[in-house]
Amino acid sequence: MFRRSAVAGAVAVLSLAAPVAAQTVPKEMSWTAYDTGSSGFNIAVAIGQQFKQALGSDVRVLPSGNDTGRLAPVKANRAVISQMGIGTYFAQEGVFEFGTRSWGPQPVRLMMSATACNGLGLAVAKDTGVKEIKELKGKRLGVVVGSPALTQGVIALIAFGGLTAKDMTPVQFSSNNAMWKGVLNNEVDAVLSSTISGQSKEADSSPRGIIWPPMPADDKEGWARVHKKAPYFVAHKATCGSGGLSPQAPVVMASYAYPIFMTYADRPADTVHAITKAMLDTYDSYKGGAPGVEGMALSLQNFTWVVPYHDGAIRAFKEKGAWNEAAQKHNDGLIKRQNVMIEAWKAFGANAPADEKAFADGWLKARAAALQKAGMDVVFD
Repeated sequence: MFRRSAVAGAVAVLSLAAPVAAQTVPKEMSWTAYDTGSSGFNIAVAIGQQFKQALGSDVRVLPSGNDTGRLAPVKANRAVISQMGIGTYFAQEGVFEFGTRSWGPQPVRLMMSATACNGLGLAVAKDTGVKEIKELKGKRLGVVVGSPALTQGVIALIAFGGLTAKDMTPVQFSSNNAMWKGVLNNEVDAVLSSTISGQSKEADSSPRGIIWPPMPADDKEGWARVHKKAPYFVAHKATCGSGGLSPQAPVVMASYAYPIFMTYADRPADTVHAITKAMLDTYDSYKGGAPGVEGMALSLQNFTWVVPYHDGAIRAFKEKGAWNEAAQKHNDGLIKRQNVMIEAWKAFGANAPADEKAFADGWLKARAAALQKAGMDVVFD
């Protein structure tokens, strides 16, 4: 009787493990992520630990402080995937640091991403008295030199209120931390931040305080202005973080997923499928392993974002019944956009100027011309 029960129990355990164990996940992998201690790094480690326990797969997480540093090992096929931020989109578009001679538009592909309870929007000093974004006119706007994600993002978000950088007083800082010191020292009034960043929490507890002006999803004109400059932002109900945010006191504001698990289009579909399926199947085991990792849930994946998914990941989503014709049509359109830019890059490179500034300026013009000819938004001009 005991033996029969033990066998039955063993069969039950094996059947539960089968969806994960059956996958051909590489036994050793390198992933790249943001710096050690960042939420992206911690999420990668939490998932990697479950890969080790459930699949016997060793995941080595390589930290890097910038987008090109994270993407270079994946491009060179020394890492399988990367936990990126919005640099994924900049890489696809071939702009900013990816508009240089050694990069250009990259054929990047999504696997999964994390969307948690936090938002990523305009943090405004409460002592300004501002309640809505349009009321920021004449106020001081924080920008970080050498950070396209922060600078492009904050200029896009003030557009929600019909403002441009000319309507405010831009104040330049050398780093994100320096910008937040500027908030504390009353040198700047509005900055781009996550609602759960340590800096926003510090400012919230300071004499100035912090609020997050709402960006209602039904304000179509406001969001159209944002998307013209930064189509990667989405309306999101933020329920955690500074400024008194909670499930009882949410604010609909801007956000985008982070971290973004991505790879290149030419990576084997079977491998990408196996890794994606393993992330889906082990979710219940790692969802409490790091702050924000619960945002990896299948129900929170955005299948109509601004970067296409890898064929292997799509196969995993189809198996879960989560992929549909609308998602496929959107994905095909994004791949077409990538191809337009990649072909434009090849044509431009054939007779590109030697001077680096002339190269960068010339590429932006060639890129814009190719996208306009294809009837696609230029976004960066």
